[in-house]
Amino acid sequence: MKLRYIFPVALALSAAPALSDRVPPADALPLSEIVAGLEARFDIQFIDEIEWDEDGYWEVELFTTDGAKVALKIDPVTGDVRR
Repeated sequence: MKLRYIFPVALALSAAPALSDRVPPADALPLSEIVAGLEARFDIQFIDEIEWDEDGYWEVELFTTDGAKVALKIDPVTGDVRR
């Protein structure tokens, strides 16, 4: 391996533990099930953003058909909604 490749590889390997908190846990529901649950619960016009939070929740920003902006935190394992 050439010397110029060692630093990028070492950097990528050292970042792996930091990235582990940026993904849902292994027993999490599929994101499609989370979205289906939201669609069943809210009268959604559109979902603006879904983002994984370091605290262990999906952060969802959506707009209802009456124009209300709703920000939620969703438990990835149970699908429970927190406002």
